[in-house]
Amino acid sequence: MSKRLSALLCTEGTYPYLGGGVSTWCDVLCKGLSEVDYYIYAITGHPDVILRYELPSNVKKVIHIPLWGAEEPAEYVLAEVPFSEIYLRKQHTTEKVIKTEFIPLFRKFLRGMLEKDGDVSGYGELICEFYRYFQTYDYKVTFRAEPVWELFKEEMLRPYREKPDEVPHLFDLTTSLRWLYNFLMPLNAPLPQVDIVHSTIASFAGLAGIIAKLERGAPFLLTEHGVFIRERYIAISSSKFTPFTKQFLISLFSFIAKLNYIYADRIAPVCDFNIRWEALWGGGREKITTVYNGVDAEVFVPRDKPEKTRGRPTVVAAARVMPIKDIKTMVQAAKLVREKIPDVLFLVYGSLTADPEYVGECRALIKELGLEDNFKLAGFHSNPAEIYNEGDISVLSSLSEGFPYTVIESMSCGRPVVATDVGGVREALEGFGVLVPPRNPKALADGILQLLEDEELRHKLGRRAREEVLAKYRLSGFIEAYRQIYQELVNRRGQNGRGEEARTTG
Repeated sequence: MSKRLSALLCTEGTYPYLGGGVSTWCDVLCKGLSEVDYYIYAITGHPDVILRYELPSNVKKVIHIPLWGAEEPAEYVLAEVPFSEIYLRKQHTTEKVIKTEFIPLFRKFLRGMLEKDGDVSGYGELICEFYRYFQTYDYKVTFRAEPVWELFKEEMLRPYREKPDEVPHLFDLTTSLRWLYNFLMPLNAPLPQVDIVHSTIASFAGLAGIIAKLERGAPFLLTEHGVFIRERYIAISSSKFTPFTKQFLISLFSFIAKLNYIYADRIAPVCDFNIRWEALWGGGREKITTVYNGVDAEVFVPRDKPEKTRGRPTVVAAARVMPIKDIKTMVQAAKLVREKIPDVLFLVYGSLTADPEYVGECRALIKELGLEDNFKLAGFHSNPAEIYNEGDISVLSSLSEGFPYTVIESMSCGRPVVATDVGGVREALEGFGVLVPPRNPKALADGILQLLEDEELRHKLGRRAREEVLAKYRLSGFIEAYRQIYQELVNRRGQNGRGEEARTTG
């Protein structure tokens, strides 16, 4: 790059506070593009998180935005704003201000969100107006004002005027407004001046990219890993929410995802699978370029199994224990595998804190099936390169994925993978491992048995998988691709003044 650039890297529930594939990707990117100064815009569920990664020197700042758990949002989101200014914001946020300045914006937002298959291309400016409002007035005082609640009720009940028997309960309405209060918290966070915004998800983290683009002309790059809206559909459809709250969440997430796709200057999915969703939801194909993840083949190298698993058929998995990873199906498959291989061992390395309730359900299932000696939830592992070599093969049981590091890291270690055929997994694994349908314990067990019981096939696929990584998924290619995209977008900004769609401000 001709000059040192600055980038706002936007994450949601991942880097630098939680492990996983997206966090690995962020860490690799920041370290690989050492000539870029990164500001990490990290959205988390709660404030009580700790850094999982040692940040490289070119990460200049972490902007932490917890959506839940903070009694006073300014405590975290506005941590660097003087108390005197926060006090004045609260004083200036009168009912008159809320009625005249916020209510019209909020009404437009709600109607845009609820309009099925509506055109959202003009709503980026609305997001900017929200942002400017919350840089002057208090977020909490605004959302707790009576006029906001009355407007919310009015707009939510509007579709039910001719269906009085289906009117949602008061609890559903209050729950939905509280969700909105939490999810829109990023609009309250001041944004640093940067050359480019790079979001890792087409969600609320990407709102920073829309704002920086329209307010300051900074190009907006979106990298999709798992498809946000697809994964939300999966999660919401299996939830215990009421029909109204399910539809509310789907409407909200769909609206936000569409805004991301439409306003992004470039979309760089990690696999071709994602393109069909991105194009369908508003991302023009002409601005979509797939950039596959890369792995350091000098770190992830084949090694002999360590003493603790040597001599025992071992299946390893690197996965956070949460519903989207469908660990329960893996547990059920393990029971079937044990019927043929009694001493088989499954080791699952990954966070046990992402969804404690689900972890408890998995542990209960392990106990119910009598698998305490065969299936271990081993927790976080600080050295991922060691995980795969502990096993004979690795397994992935996810319901949704992008282009998972767990697959190509295992391939690089010469360990063949049995994986569900979701997302971009087929693009990496076809011909080099075993693909099975999701939510199918029998198929997963059959794939695992096929490799554990056939040593020749296992070693053949392991060698071929390693060769494929060396040919197509090297770390250097991944880093160079993003170096070129950054430079191209920044150069285009320079040629266009402040960006093709940038709004001139005084």
